[in-house]
Amino acid sequence: MIRKNIKIKLASGLEARPVALLVQVASQYNSNIFLESDERKINAKSIMGMMSLGLAAGEEVVVCADGEDEEVAMENIEKYLSTK
Repeated sequence: MIRKNIKIKLASGLEARPVALLVQVASQYNSNIFLESDERKINAKSIMGMMSLGLAAGEEVVVCADGEDEEVAMENIEKYLSTK
């Protein structure tokens, strides 16, 4: 299992379109992937769950990946969230 703090640099934060794209990125991997914020742990492959987080640009989340492709999954999720 990998855990990493990642700062959201997407200009609009995690609104509808960015959330949909994040879910697409996460869904490419077999690993279990979760985002944690304010003591809530949400499955990154769940669009409704991700929308409920309502994260803004500049906020920090903990991303957890656990599975056979966790390293590449973490790398690509970090890359997506860190894009301006």
